Amino acid sequence: DRRTQPKIKKPSSTQAILYSAFERLKGIIFSQQFVPFKFHPKNSTFEPGADDSRIHIKKIVIEEQQSTDQQEDADDISDEAYTLQISKEGIALIKTVSYRGGLHAFNTFSQLFYAHSCCKNEVYTPYAPVVIKDWPLFEHRGLNLDIARNRISPKDVIWTLEIMSFTKLNRLHLHATDAQSWPLEIPALPDLARKGAYHQSQIWTTADLKEVQEYGAYRGVEVYVEVDMPGHTASIFHAYPDLITAYNKQPWGPYAQEPPSGQLRLNSPDVHRFLTTLLNDLLPRISLYSSHFHIGGDELNAEAYNLDLTVKSSSKAVIRPLLQKFFNHVISHTSSHFLTPVLWEEALLEWDLNLLKDTVIQSWRSHSSLASVVAKGYRALFGPCTHWYLDCGYGTWLDPDPSNPDTSIKPPYLDWCSPYKNWRQVYSYNPWADIPEEHKHLVLGGEVHLFSELTDSVTLDNMLWLRAAAAAEVL
Repeated sequence: DRRTQPKIKKPSSTQAILYSAFERLKGIIFSQQFVPFKFHPKNSTFEPGADDSRIHIKKIVIEEQQSTDQQEDADDISDEAYTLQISKEGIALIKTVSYRGGLHAFNTFSQLFYAHSCCKNEVYTPYAPVVIKDWPLFEHRGLNLDIARNRISPKDVIWTLEIMSFTKLNRLHLHATDAQSWPLEIPALPDLARKGAYHQSQIWTTADLKEVQEYGAYRGVEVYVEVDMPGHTASIFHAYPDLITAYNKQPWGPYAQEPPSGQLRLNSPDVHRFLTTLLNDLLPRISLYSSHFHIGGDELNAEAYNLDLTVKSSSKAVIRPLLQKFFNHVISHTSSHFLTPVLWEEALLEWDLNLLKDTVIQSWRSHSSLASVVAKGYRALFGPCTHWYLDCGYGTWLDPDPSNPDTSIKPPYLDWCSPYKNWRQVYSYNPWADIPEEHKHLVLGGEVHLFSELTDSVTLDNMLWLRAAAAAEVL
């Protein structure tokens, strides 16, 4: 129940994390009450009988092994790899390099048990004795969750983290701000959330963000934040109107991918000072729990800068050096807090910016863009809209314009990325296709995306699962 999640404390040690996981393990095994009827033929007898002999799990032992490149099987020594062995004598042995592997082993262990149909407080496993060796294909296995376009509460995100841990996803990318709202509290800039959120009750306080990041740490999930910029920033206008150009222009089509339009001015000293204040407040807090900071860079609208009095041009030749200066400033702050900067693919592929080589580029527009990113020597994340955009296929949320006969919003009112991506489509994605062998090491992993124009707390679970779990299997 997402309403009764326990309060947590910052983990003081890896032992504390594993002890907490063990306590959860006991509760999960005896509370999930899943009877696997559908795994077996109709009317078959598949459960142990009341008079069958029983071997109980007597103890669980965790052995921490030392990682060394000289070991024979390199995959098995991943930071998150583990071996789980249950002997016929009822001894469960977990071998792992780090506590992260131990967390995954506990989740796998809990999934080996079923409830008995006669008495659901009785649990059993049909799989022992067993030896399971498991390791990830990718180091970055993520979910990108938009909490700005519609309200997604901290409690909803905590519940999502719980499920992510079961599927062994290890990164939650919070798309925390966008044109529609700014829910993220920034104490140094109090009007940002006070005026930019939909309502005072829908602000993510500093305590909320801290709790969510800590909760993720206990479940082996790094929660990292995106503040999208300089596009997707119209919500800043409500607190700082002089920082934004082309706010809510009508018709909005020439100035934005979706309403309301509005972008940070590119050549304004006030914007420079605003970003410095913002980053000096936010980055020290989030760096306690994460090693990444996403700075956006997608869907920048050049036409909006014709209306920017500090630019007065939509020419790429004019905008590009200003954009370079903008991101140099943001990336410098990001790096100073020992955070890895993450940007959407347009910064590299469309604007051809010179970025630090430790920058991670997130591709999304097609699979071919992944190949283009790694060909330039940058580390990359995949998650193409053709396969891993979970909000696609539900129809457009935009109203048609009766006065515009050429409007694209017309029957059958499809959205831009239709059709719906069912779990087979998600699972069918092959990230290695057309990636040369010499570039594969640059593919860090991927993220499945849920943008929230058509999602809120009520529909969140159905929008995410089980499709996000199918992406986890690919990763």
